[in-house]
Amino acid sequence: MIEPEHRLGGRLFWVSAVVGWGVIAYGLRGLLQHHVDTRPANLATFVVGGALLHDLLFAPLILLVGVLVARAAPRRGRAAVQAALIVSGCLALFSYPLVRNYASVLHNPSSLPHNYTANLAAVLGVVWGLATAVLVVRGFRRRAAA
Repeated sequence: MIEPEHRLGGRLFWVSAVVGWGVIAYGLRGLLQHHVDTRPANLATFVVGGALLHDLLFAPLILLVGVLVARAAPRRGRAAVQAALIVSGCLALFSYPLVRNYASVLHNPSSLPHNYTANLAAVLGVVWGLATAVLVVRGFRRRAAA
């Protein structure tokens, strides 16, 4: 039996659910109403493909990397390495379309005006530089305390 304070679906939940489903219905209506521009079949392929890619590749790979980091990294440096890996993964995933140059238009050089591969490398360098700095500072503090 579920205790009253732990029951599912209070008033706020149901109001939020109805509003959320309304927003989804509005979006689907727009998707289907403007089917020439939105290409629902392509969107369905993208959503299903993205879900499969996540469940069959990304999630197991991230779990494997997490286990390897937990086993290989020393305890005092594990959090910095994990944080850098998480941020690096997010940056790489977010910048993938830019790095691959998917939105480039030949007659419009301002559509993707930067070298996104170099920019990604620079930002990843900053992320890992900060993680290294955290590890170095922790090492100095540990030696000073000893």
